[in-house]
Amino acid sequence: MTFSALDSAITGPLFASEEMRAVFSDRARLAAMLRVEAALARAEAGLGLAPQGLARAIEAIGPDDLDLTRLGAETALAGVPVIAFVKAVGAKLPRELASALHKGATTQDVLDTALVLQMRDAFGLIVAELKAILPALAALARRHRDTPCAGRSYSQHAAPVTFGFKMAVWLAGVAEAAEQLPSLRSRALAASLGGPVGTLAGLGAKGSEAARAFAGELGLAAAPLAWHTRRARMAETGAWLATLIGALAKIGTDVVHLASTEVGEIAEPHVPGRGGSSAMPHKRNPVSATVILAAHASAKGLLVTLLDAMAAAHERPAGSWHAEWHALPQLFGLASGALREGRRLAEGLEVDARRMRANLDLTKGLLFADAAAAALAPSLGRERAHRLVEEAADEVRQTGRDLRAVLTESAGEHAASLEAAFDLAPATAAAAQWVEPAIAAAERALAQLDPPTTER
Repeated sequence: MTFSALDSAITGPLFASEEMRAVFSDRARLAAMLRVEAALARAEAGLGLAPQGLARAIEAIGPDDLDLTRLGAETALAGVPVIAFVKAVGAKLPRELASALHKGATTQDVLDTALVLQMRDAFGLIVAELKAILPALAALARRHRDTPCAGRSYSQHAAPVTFGFKMAVWLAGVAEAAEQLPSLRSRALAASLGGPVGTLAGLGAKGSEAARAFAGELGLAAAPLAWHTRRARMAETGAWLATLIGALAKIGTDVVHLASTEVGEIAEPHVPGRGGSSAMPHKRNPVSATVILAAHASAKGLLVTLLDAMAAAHERPAGSWHAEWHALPQLFGLASGALREGRRLAEGLEVDARRMRANLDLTKGLLFADAAAAALAPSLGRERAHRLVEEAADEVRQTGRDLRAVLTESAGEHAASLEAAFDLAPATAAAAQWVEPAIAAAERALAQLDPPTTER
């Protein structure tokens, strides 16, 4: 039985990548927990707090050496997984080493640090997708820099832009999220070692030194003090993931509208059997956009859970910390599916420039209403020009006549100033000029995505 669509063998592959599902699998969690205990043993051995052979003995134990079913049953009894885990690992160690296992640490240290190790791997998967998406969107923006299309406000035709400009907007949204990742990673990827109440009293005067050595063994940052009840790094990670998904959801929202039958300006990449209907053989539903928008709809609730967990009582919380286990892995899973589909769109979007050009004429010149009012304003005054064009637009909608023809009649002696207002070139040039700055900003974000060598 599964309780999450991400864990389901049926729906899981739709909403999350296999690689991300592997990062947050039970096997990966146990591997991370074993790595945490080995790093703790090695750090403590360097300070004379643990036997030299303990770390190697722990490293000889793999996730498959532990009975997952038994661990689950004992976790249900104990309330946390680490009690059963430490017991199972200790049973596989030589007796002279087992007593030093987990020295000074507490359950939350192991689980938080193991989760951070999983997060590091997860960030690596996200970076790989961003490295594909950003250049692909930049290529789309450049390719269609001068391709005219309708700019829309409140989903209605507003004024001409270019499709490259729209792609630049998509690109900038994803790049802005990508730009935040390096600083987030530096704050979020910190080891947790504080012992029962965060003071590491069990390690005496060597506690702070052990915490720094422990973090160094794992290639993680050393927090200035225990962060058992300072959950900002987890909430911030969740907020960043939700923001990234939101940037992709902007793309998904546009795709759904632009791919609709009545608009028909773009289509998702066609793969036989993808986006079909059980009832209608002709359908090509926008599957990529659907997955992205579903992730966006789910992300906000998970983020609230992480924000709520910041109200952690005293030195160790009950319940709020445990709630994070539900939320953060799911956000990474949702982000992985959204990124995969965003990449599919960026690399294979089908663009119908002829349909875009035809759609520009649907409103009989109303796209040029703003330019026409601006052209008439010097001779008529702003308010009178605006009112004249507004009245002409009403006539266009009622009669189906062309705006230019209606204004030529109503403007009288001022009609000559309208000539340039219905020229598409200035509008497309104005839109096109924003493409290269957006690409340059994305390239700067892209260049910063690789983690520092100490983190690898």
